[in-house]
Amino acid sequence: MSQDLFKKYDVPAPRYTSYPTVPYWSDIPTRDDWLRELKKAAALPQASWSAYFHIPFCETLCTFCGCNTVITKDHKREEPYAKLIIDEWRLYMEQVPGLKRLPLRQLHLGGGTPTFLSGDNLKRMLEPILSDVTRAEHGFEASAEVDPRRTTKEHVRALYELGFRRLSMGVQDFNPEVQRLVNRIQPVDVTRGLTELAREMGYDSINYDLIYGLPKQDLESFRRTAEITIELRPDRIALYSFALVPWIKPAQRLFKDEDLPVGAEKRALYELARGLLLKAGYKEIGMDHFALPNDSLYKAQQSKTLHRNFMGYMDMRTEILLGLGVSSISETPTCFHQNEKVLTVYERLLGEKKIPTFRGHLLSSDDRFHREQILRLMTMFEVELKDDTQVRDIRETLAPMFEDGLLRLEGRTLYVNEAGKPFLRNACMAFDRRLRAKAPDTKVFSQSV
Repeated sequence: MSQDLFKKYDVPAPRYTSYPTVPYWSDIPTRDDWLRELKKAAALPQASWSAYFHIPFCETLCTFCGCNTVITKDHKREEPYAKLIIDEWRLYMEQVPGLKRLPLRQLHLGGGTPTFLSGDNLKRMLEPILSDVTRAEHGFEASAEVDPRRTTKEHVRALYELGFRRLSMGVQDFNPEVQRLVNRIQPVDVTRGLTELAREMGYDSINYDLIYGLPKQDLESFRRTAEITIELRPDRIALYSFALVPWIKPAQRLFKDEDLPVGAEKRALYELARGLLLKAGYKEIGMDHFALPNDSLYKAQQSKTLHRNFMGYMDMRTEILLGLGVSSISETPTCFHQNEKVLTVYERLLGEKKIPTFRGHLLSSDDRFHREQILRLMTMFEVELKDDTQVRDIRETLAPMFEDGLLRLEGRTLYVNEAGKPFLRNACMAFDRRLRAKAPDTKVFSQSV
């Protein structure tokens, strides 16, 4: 693909895990507002829900990471944090008792490092909550992000006994020099060993997270990373673009800018890995994701039920996503809600028997309409436009992408062509009314390519 295209479209752009994007949240709900919207969603016909638990602790800092983390080796913090999660859950049960009668379809542990907690403490945290809820009779899925360097047989067994059947492993890159520069030494045998252990124990889905654009990556080294990945054959692969946001995460300045592949050089890493994965039988899912043909993500894409939220790409959509833990984000059809991001403040609010609200956004009807259009583009690479007025607006706003053969219009349906997939975020920006109304004054988003 032309280097000129990458130079032309490599601009700061949101990742669109939500719309409006977090920097544009403005109509901030109070705790009472949030609980009202949550109750409304729980009362919807055929409502179901998903749950996300954020475990912020990591023993060491990976310098590519943009997540909300607490770096510590003090494992005495495990039990108190598990208790905080239970306390938050019980507050919700007091305020929205109908929630536990709805079918729970998805449960995900993220971080940080969920396996910072011992197997026993994972059980202490989850068993009281799982005993309260109604798991969906069909299609329930529990998954956990795990760090192969910190995950033991005890962890894998404890999660399996709790009903987990999918593990997502942080890998990033198998090259030792790249690992050194991002402060994450993880030999291939460590990842291989955990993968084999999980499969032997009965897990039916393994995901690897890879990142392209890390310091000192080149085509030769990243080819080897892709080849090892294919050899280990995870069911899903997330192939993320490294988001350089040092204004948010200063630790990303531990390596030099000149060590980073950028623009067309960076995208060539993705195209190389993509080609190898497709040749090996993986199917491309949405943006930056791949799955084997028997995986539920691919089946969801084929049946047009693929969904995207703060947890990533999902094979189903639920009316409620309830986030528990420091900084966790929740959503309903009409509201986003984020917990306090500072652990001590989160703990204090729970001690005061308060939902630990930090911020959120009440969606207007216009927000909800454009949210659905952006979701459609991010999952299906196509979207139905509202009317002739929107057709004219999209033709004008995205004129360069039409001229470059990246998009096409058939009637009122906008399609992203194969050549346009690397620039999906650019296309979504045309539907982002808030961004178009007011561009950010400072650096907010990572580069689109």
